[in-house]
Amino acid sequence: WNVKPAHADPNYSEDIVEEIRGFLLDDEWKFDFDEEQGAFRFGVNINGKMKHVNYFVPVREDSYTVYAMPAVSADSEDPAVMAEMCDFICRANYGLRCGNFEMDMRDGEIRYKVYVDCEGSFLPPRDVVRNSIIVPAMMFERYAPGMLDVLFKGEKAADAVEKCEM
Repeated sequence: WNVKPAHADPNYSEDIVEEIRGFLLDDEWKFDFDEEQGAFRFGVNINGKMKHVNYFVPVREDSYTVYAMPAVSADSEDPAVMAEMCDFICRANYGLRCGNFEMDMRDGEIRYKVYVDCEGSFLPPRDVVRNSIIVPAMMFERYAPGMLDVLFKGEKAADAVEKCEM
């Protein structure tokens, strides 16, 4: 997986790790945990043409972030597609309550991010952990058809998002 090392932190909360691990085990997810990076890695199959999303979940001392990334990305060599995907992401993000889509302008990587603040000895309850992991998959199920239409069919972002939100 093309995960940028700046997201990993060797100083992480074991308590937060155990909360996330507990959810993943109870819900029967297959996952790996990298103790050096303090990060979980796993994937999930989703409905629709996108089929699969990979997850990277770095844990820090007082937070964790869920990144969900599909296998497709925008063609960074095609300025028109990159611009249209930026427009799509801005339109899709408007009004989202839990997380947001992002795109790396250097390589076209698309991902969904959920940040969970655990500052002040707050341990996230199981439903918070569950939602932080499930929501990215749900957002890709909802918006993937539009993303794929923008990336591969030349559809305009406004039309693609409108179809996804009907």
